[in-house]
Amino acid sequence: MVATRIPHGSWFLICDGAKALILRNQGDAELLNLVPVDVLSEHQPPTRDLGTDRQGRYQAQGGARSAMQETDWHDQAEKAFLAQIAGQLGDSMRDNGVTKLVLVAPPRVLGILRKRLDPSTRAAVSAEVARDLVKFPIPEIEHYLSA
Repeated sequence: MVATRIPHGSWFLICDGAKALILRNQGDAELLNLVPVDVLSEHQPPTRDLGTDRQGRYQAQGGARSAMQETDWHDQAEKAFLAQIAGQLGDSMRDNGVTKLVLVAPPRVLGILRKRLDPSTRAAVSAEVARDLVKFPIPEIEHYLSA
């Protein structure tokens, strides 16, 4: 759970690799009241629908042939989406004067976001929650984060 107190006006980024919710705390530190600021999503088909029909092959020294690893297009699309979210979040925070941010995402997504956030946005991060809550309704997210 969130170990720090979340003051009024703090923002939450709740995301996974295909959907992001940006929420603002209209309540106080004890009773969260999360209000949507922005909802962003991107349909990402599975890699099998994005790539080529067959893996490539190369001929190694001595005549042996070996398969080449196929590119994970789905993973690349997720990383591009998260980079876009990080950029938009930084701009929105500067425009609205937000000084506190809580990141809520699966551990892998948190790692990607940490690398993509600009220094001023990274400095505003007051807590991180390694959970995938993006598919839950807002009242359940409030309940989980305030528990």
